[in-house]
Amino acid sequence: MPARINKRQQREQEELFALGNQPAAAVDADSEEEPAPIAPPGFAALSIAEDDHVGSESDDETSKPTKAKKAKKKKKKPAASDAPTNPQQAKPAEAPKLQQPKSVKKGKGKEKKKDGLDDLDTALAELSQKYPELQSVAASSSSTTRNASLASLLSVSVSNLDAEAEMRKFFGARAVIAAKSSETSSSGGSKKRRGVAPTQTQRSQLTRPHPSWGMIKQREGLSSRPLTGEEVQQKITDQNSPAAADKWWTVEYSKRYKGVTKTFMQAVSSGDPETLWRVLQKLPWHGDTLLQLAEVYRHQEEYSQAVEYVDRALFSYERAFLGSYSFTNGLNRLDFNRVENRPFFLALHRQVTDLQRRGCIRTAFEFGRLLYSLEPWTDPHGVLFHLDFVSIKSGMGQWLLDVYAEFAGVRTVSEDHLNPSALPGWAYARALALFAREKAGGGQSLGSSTDALKQAMLAFPEVVPLLADKCDIPLSPELRGHKAFRIQTDGIGLSPAQSVLHLLSHLYAQRSAPLWKSASHMKWFESIANGIQPSLNAQRSNSTRERFLQMYSSTTLRYSVYRHILVLEQSFRNLTPFIPRSVLLAKQLACDPLPPLTASSEYNDAFFAGAEEIFSVRPRRRDARALERLIPDAGVRAQIEALFDANPGLAGQLPGGVVQLVQMMAEMPDEALDDMMLGLAMGAGEGGVGVPGGGGMPGGLPMEGDNDMQDLEPMPPRGAAEAAPAMADEDESEEEDEDEDEYIAPMPIRVVRNLLNRFWGGGGATANSDESDSDAEERDHDGVD
Repeated sequence: MPARINKRQQREQEELFALGNQPAAAVDADSEEEPAPIAPPGFAALSIAEDDHVGSESDDETSKPTKAKKAKKKKKKPAASDAPTNPQQAKPAEAPKLQQPKSVKKGKGKEKKKDGLDDLDTALAELSQKYPELQSVAASSSSTTRNASLASLLSVSVSNLDAEAEMRKFFGARAVIAAKSSETSSSGGSKKRRGVAPTQTQRSQLTRPHPSWGMIKQREGLSSRPLTGEEVQQKITDQNSPAAADKWWTVEYSKRYKGVTKTFMQAVSSGDPETLWRVLQKLPWHGDTLLQLAEVYRHQEEYSQAVEYVDRALFSYERAFLGSYSFTNGLNRLDFNRVENRPFFLALHRQVTDLQRRGCIRTAFEFGRLLYSLEPWTDPHGVLFHLDFVSIKSGMGQWLLDVYAEFAGVRTVSEDHLNPSALPGWAYARALALFAREKAGGGQSLGSSTDALKQAMLAFPEVVPLLADKCDIPLSPELRGHKAFRIQTDGIGLSPAQSVLHLLSHLYAQRSAPLWKSASHMKWFESIANGIQPSLNAQRSNSTRERFLQMYSSTTLRYSVYRHILVLEQSFRNLTPFIPRSVLLAKQLACDPLPPLTASSEYNDAFFAGAEEIFSVRPRRRDARALERLIPDAGVRAQIEALFDANPGLAGQLPGGVVQLVQMMAEMPDEALDDMMLGLAMGAGEGGVGVPGGGGMPGGLPMEGDNDMQDLEPMPPRGAAEAAPAMADEDESEEEDEDEDEYIAPMPIRVVRNLLNRFWGGGGATANSDESDSDAEERDHDGVD
C-alpha cells in the first residue's frame, strides 16, 4: 500500500514539473481537454499510455489506464494551484497529439458516408436506365400524394359519430335518459324478449345497439371483399384518374341473403306491408327491409321508429366490414355501381337528414364526411350539398376551406369527377367560413371573405335574389332587374347543366338561409350585392361558372343531384320541376332511388340465380317429419299431401306448405272446413283455389280491386319487430342443423277423427258418437270422484 502511494505521488510531481512553465489558464484548458483521450477504449488507451510513460512503469500504466486518468482528474484543482511553483519542460504537445486519432476517425467516417451516398446515386441511375418503367411509377406518386392528403381530410372522427353524446352536451344526461325511457315505454319496447338479456349490448362505431335488438352474428349474410384489378379497370377506364389509385371494395350477399332479398322485392312489388314483416322474421338484419320499413314509419311521422330501423341497417352493414374494410380512415372506397353496396349509401344519407332534423349537427357532419369518403369522385348521393351547410353550422369551416383548397385550380382529369370548388353552395359557404375566421381572429377588415363573396356572386348570381328573399335582405331595383338575377322555377328552356345550376341555387338558399340571418351577415351581404352590378356587367366569362357547366354536362353527376332530391322528396318537393320527366317517370324503388346508368349489377333474374328459396320451397324431409307428428295416420297424411299437390295455388298462399295447411284446418270451425274441403275437391286440377286468409276468394273468384295497390296499414309496435327473430327460430335451427327438429304437438284426436270422417265418410254419426263417448267419459269420471 505505501509503495503504490509513493509511485502515484511521484507521477503527480512529474506532471507538475512538466506544466511548471505554463500559466494557470493553460493548465485549466489542458485539464478540460485531457478527458477526451479516455473515450478511445481498449487498444487506443494502451497506445497512449506507452507514449507517455516509457520504462519500468509501463506495465503499471497499461494495466490500469482508466484508474490513472480518474485519479488525475480528481486532483486537478490542487495541481492547478501548485503549478507555478514547479517549472519543467516535458510534454507540451500532449493534448493535440491525443485528439488527432479521434479527428482522423471522424474524417474517415464522413468520407465513407459520402462514398456510400455516391454509390447509391450511381446504383439508382443505373437502375433507371436499365428499367425505364420505374420512371412511370415515380410519376404516379404525385396522384398518390394527392390521395393521401385528401384521405387525411376524409378520415372520420369516431368519437363524433355518437348523436347521444352530442345531445348530452346540449341538454344534459338526465334529460336524454328521461327522453329515451319515455320513448321506449310509449313504443312498447320489450326488454324481456326470449333469449335476450336486458343489459346485453354490442359494440358499434356507427350506432348505439339497443339491448332489445338481440345478438347479431358477425356476418348476417353479408361479407366484404376488395375489387380485383380487372374489376377496377372495368370501373375506371382512365388509369391516370386519381380514383384508379384508391382501394375499392364491395359487399357480397350469401345465397340465403339473396333469397330473402328476392322475397323482399316480391313484397315491394305487391305493395303488401305484411310481407315485409314476414321477410324480417326470416332475416331480422336484412338491410333493404329495414330501410323500407323506416320509410314507412317516416311517412307516418313516427320518426323515432324510423331512426331505429336506419340504425339497425347501418349496424348490419358495419358487421359485414369487420376485419377487412375500414370506413373511417378515408382511404377505402365502396363501389356504388353494385347494387349490394347501395343500401349502405342510402342508410347513411337517411342518417344525415335525421340527425339534422334532431339538431345533432356535429354528428351529421361526421356522417356526411363518411358518406363523402365512400365515393368522393362522383358523390352519388350529393352529400356535398349537405356539407356546405353542416360544416359551417357545426364550426368545421376550416375543414371546408381545406377541401376547397385541395380542389381549387385542379382541372378534373375525367368528366365524371366532381370538384367541390366549382359548386355554388361551396362558393358561398367558403365566404362564410372566411368571415367567421376573420371575426374569431379579432380582425376589423374583411378582405379575404369579401373577395370570396364577390367571386361567388360573380360566378353564381342566381343565388343572390333567392338568398335575399329568404333572409329579407333589400336589393336595389336595378339589381333585381338584371337578367343574371332572374329567378327560374323549372327547367323549361334550359340546358341540363343550367337546370342543375338553378336547382342547386334554390337548394342552397332553402337549406343555408338560417346561416345568413344574423345582422352582421345580412349587412355584409347587402353591401356586397348592391355594389356587384358594375363588375357583373364588365365580365364576359367566369372560369368557375364554366367549370361547373362543363362538369354537369356529365349524366352521372346530374343523376347524383337528382338522386339527392328524390331521397329528400318530402322536404324539397318544389325542386322536382327541375328534374326531367323521363327521370321522374322511370321505375324506381324507395330502397334504391334512381339506380345509376353505369350500374354493374341490379336485382334481376341473373342476380338471384342460385339464391336459396326462403318461402316457396321448404325441405320435404323436415315437412314430412312435422306432418308425421301432427297426423300419425299414414292414410290421412297421404290424402292431404295429394290434395295439396293437386292445388298448386296453395303453395303460393301458404308459405309453410302442407304443414301450415293442416294446422290451419285444425283451427277452423267445422262449417268453414267443410266449405274449404269441398272447394279443394272441386278445384283440383283447375289451377287450385284460394283458402281463407290466403288472399283469395273461395272457388278462385277474384276479389274486387284485387289488382289495386293495397293501402299501408299501421305498423305493429316496436315489440313486434324484436319478436321477429324468436318467430324465426325454426328456420335458424334448420340452417344450423338439419337433423335437429323442434317439438310439434300432435293434433287433437277430435280433429284427426274429423279429417278421417271427411276423407273416408260417415261424418255426422261419428261426430255424435264421439260426443256421446266423451260425455260418458266425463260422467264416469265424475262418478268415481
